[in-house]
Amino acid sequence: MDKYVELAKKTIDLIISKNEVYVPSDDELTDEMKNGRAGAFVSIHEGGKLRGCIGTIAPTCKNIAEEIVSNAIAASTRDPRFNPIRTEELGSLEINVDVLSPEEPIDSPDQLDVKKYGVIVEKGYKRGLLLPDLEGVDTVEEQIAIARQKAGLDLTENGVKMYRFEVVRHV
Repeated sequence: MDKYVELAKKTIDLIISKNEVYVPSDDELTDEMKNGRAGAFVSIHEGGKLRGCIGTIAPTCKNIAEEIVSNAIAASTRDPRFNPIRTEELGSLEINVDVLSPEEPIDSPDQLDVKKYGVIVEKGYKRGLLLPDLEGVDTVEEQIAIARQKAGLDLTENGVKMYRFEVVRHV
């Protein structure tokens, strides 16, 4: 199993089954996980359907490992769209971890590729993000529309800034 996914899975299993925070040993982590800093998303699926997804656009913790632990706990217990994961679900979960590159501003949707880049839309304090290469999101227009909806921005609203980023997806 991929070390990033393994860390998220162990974190979810322990927080759900014993309400304890998983603390990995150094030998369980890659150098990047110990020394790198980046935003990260933990996505949980069950039976092919989204069951939880929480992440950070930019780093908020001292390293990627702590970012994954924090977001795995949040995705499994505090995603407002879902009830917390139950112990009996633990064996049937599929977990992905996306590590984000720094965002870069773009001037046009032409600078996006729905398979390669995630998108962030922003106006004032409203901000929405959509990861790249998601099932059912096939066009840049769909990607931007979903990100705008998540931000609470109307599709016709002007003055919206856009950013793109890449991810390394761990499955």
